[in-house]
Amino acid sequence: MPQIHLDEETVERLDALRLDDEEYDEIVSELISIYEAEELTLFRGSDAE
Repeated sequence: MPQIHLDEETVERLDALRLDDEEYDEIVSELISIYEAEELTLFRGSDAE
């Protein structure tokens, strides 16, 4: 698995999103899923116009 380095501000923001000592990889996966769902929604929305 690739490793990434985050600055302190980013880690603090991730910590604010954590629920019940959730692992960082769980949060990042959830954020990616949300991003992909929004991207798909935006893409489909532009097709309707």
